Amino acid sequence: MRTIKIILIILILPAILFSQKSNFFESEKFELVLDKMNFPEGPAFDGRKAVYVSSCYGGFIKKIEGNNISLFIEADSNGIKQTNGLVFSKDGYLYACDFGLGAILKISKKGNVKAIATGYEGQRFNRPNDLAFDKKGNLYFSDPKTIDTLNPDGRVFMISKNNNVKLLLDKIAYPNGLAFSADGKSLYLSESAKQRVLKFDVLENGDLVNQRVFIELPGGSPDGLVLDSEGNLYVAHFGSGFLYVVSPEGKILEEFFAPGKKPSNIEFAGNDLKTLYLTEDETNSVYKIKTKKRGLILFNHPLRK
Repeated sequence: MRTIKIILIILILPAILFSQKSNFFESEKFELVLDKMNFPEGPAFDGRKAVYVSSCYGGFIKKIEGNNISLFIEADSNGIKQTNGLVFSKDGYLYACDFGLGAILKISKKGNVKAIATGYEGQRFNRPNDLAFDKKGNLYFSDPKTIDTLNPDGRVFMISKNNNVKLLLDKIAYPNGLAFSADGKSLYLSESAKQRVLKFDVLENGDLVNQRVFIELPGGSPDGLVLDSEGNLYVAHFGSGFLYVVSPEGKILEEFFAPGKKPSNIEFAGNDLKTLYLTEDETNSVYKIKTKKRGLILFNHPLRK
């Protein structure tokens, strides 16, 4: 009898350990959408039906529209090299961080590419990573260089609506994902090398002030960030295999298993903004999951009225 009990415990224990009862997700695990992506990053929802995803080292962007997956644009012949973060603007253009070119690109629906910013004070950008529009239509992006806490050489820039480039932050230890609060008065920024998320106040002229630590997340590197409609921050925690949900007060509300150890970027999509797309770089795949909370509509996005 004792042997039977031990066997039952061995069989049941893994199910208990990996069962995820969630207040934020409808399912217990993510659903595979696309594989063989060679370090996928930057999912971006076009506001209609499609999500676009970068392959950082494959040199292409793919379009996911329901069950239909197609190649949107690829390197060399179309003016891109190695894209990372992506975001859509209200006029339907796709903006991309291209770390291979050290540039920020503007891409039309037909795949025509224009570099809107290629450097600062005569030098090319380092490795543009992620980007987001503010409430005035200015485009912010992170520009990391080395992953070294002793050499914090990352920067954050703003590109104004007339394409002027302004340095907002420097000496950040690998700035990564960034996201604006619902009122546009705060910016969240992953400082990956220091395993934490920073928070800044946003002034009327776009400057970032009052830097403070929003939350520390050791055991991995905070990467992509998104917010839901209730102000909770979702953090892809690269290296730990978890997706964190953090309250507006900076308290961890949930620690949810990702499909691999290297979740990178996340994006709310779908007509109801209740499908969360996740890029994962250990499995080189894209996943999705239904959420219980609605995603926050991004500034200057096609969904903004």
